[in-house]
Amino acid sequence: MEYEVRFYYASKKLEEIINKLSSFKELKQGLKTYEKTIQYNHCDSKYNFYSKEIDGRFRFRISSNNSESKCKLSWKRRIQTTYESEVNKEEEREVNIPYEDLDNFLFIVENVMHFTVVESYERYRTIFYNDDIEISVDEYPFGLALEIENKSNEKNPEDVVKEWASNLNLDIKDSYRLSWDDKYEELCKKQGIKQYNEVTFDKEMPFIEE
Repeated sequence: MEYEVRFYYASKKLEEIINKLSSFKELKQGLKTYEKTIQYNHCDSKYNFYSKEIDGRFRFRISSNNSESKCKLSWKRRIQTTYESEVNKEEEREVNIPYEDLDNFLFIVENVMHFTVVESYERYRTIFYNDDIEISVDEYPFGLALEIENKSNEKNPEDVVKEWASNLNLDIKDSYRLSWDDKYEELCKKQGIKQYNEVTFDKEMPFIEE
């Protein structure tokens, strides 16, 4: 089970957020990584991942930085208890895919299993972490997301997330409870910007205001 909260900011806040996280000596900083994520739906409408009954995301992610390139398949789903507390609790499973198998894996998913691409997006991610917490700074084409996720196997996961939200002077009640695609759709409607299924840095995008 995954326990996390997420906050959104204007892109101009990037340096301020990175500097603040860098000030915590107990956190290590990872390399800035480019990610492309493709989200699929089941070929059988009976198992529609986007239905209210399932409400899940089947995702394939390609990540690359100056050190390595890798791929990951993940399943993430909101459950009945997701919003019972101030910290999101979601079902999540992940499988690492060898990067050299990228093309063959996508061929099987799209041409053998006949899963359909619903949407995809680009972002740059920088992670700050220790044994208890993983704090991600995500640069989307439309703004920034700060995600605080529990990684401890010993401590209460909700307490860990709340502690680090407090360390960053964030009010957990101000967190955004839905997914990145919900935020993107919300911004497009509000600002009258065309909504794309492929959210990339080279397209006209809405923006998060301060």
